[in-house]
Amino acid sequence: MTEQQPSSSARAAAAAAAMPSAAQAIEFLTLLQHLKTQKRTGWVKRGVAGPESIADHMYRMGLMAMLVQGTQYDYHRCIKLALVHDVAEAIVGDITPTCGVSDADKFQLEAAAVQRIKAMLGGACLAGEEIEALWHEYEQGQSPEARLVKDFDKLEMILQAHEYEGAQGKVLQEFFDSTAGKWRTELGQSWAEEIYARRRQRQQQQQAAEASGGAAAAAENGAER
Repeated sequence: MTEQQPSSSARAAAAAAAMPSAAQAIEFLTLLQHLKTQKRTGWVKRGVAGPESIADHMYRMGLMAMLVQGTQYDYHRCIKLALVHDVAEAIVGDITPTCGVSDADKFQLEAAAVQRIKAMLGGACLAGEEIEALWHEYEQGQSPEARLVKDFDKLEMILQAHEYEGAQGKVLQEFFDSTAGKWRTELGQSWAEEIYARRRQRQQQQQAAEASGGAAAAAENGAER
């Protein structure tokens, strides 16, 4: 006796149930606007001019993930983890260690936000289920891909700090201090070392330019006398 295959209409119904409705999809995508408009808390508190948004941060992390093709990491999964890791911030905002919220409370707030997003997309939506699973995978930080993307999170931050220092003349040492010795992968460590080297070179060039400018000013003052 052959097993009866589901009819085409049944398959279509199952496929439709796995996707959000148009209204659910647009509601979710509208929620994500908050990631595009909300500025990252750390930069705001340090008075950075024109600070990046949460979405800016996530975008460059996604491109970081593309660069690990051909390695032992599943780069497709890394891209998904990068896209999802801060999605809860569309609801709860960018909570940092300086916000006075405990790690446990932060986790509970963000987990509840991810549950809300899953419900927004519909109980049977495959994307909603995957978003929730990916978010928890990232938070647990146990899979090789989650460990790497956690490094990307820190790498993107210190690279941005280096860029703001160069562009705005700020000293953002605390962002480098907060990540020191916390790299989970050899790849993360090697990329961090490259950023450190570039930062040292920029600082040395800046010091040399300041010294040269000071010597020139002293010589000019002497000539005027």
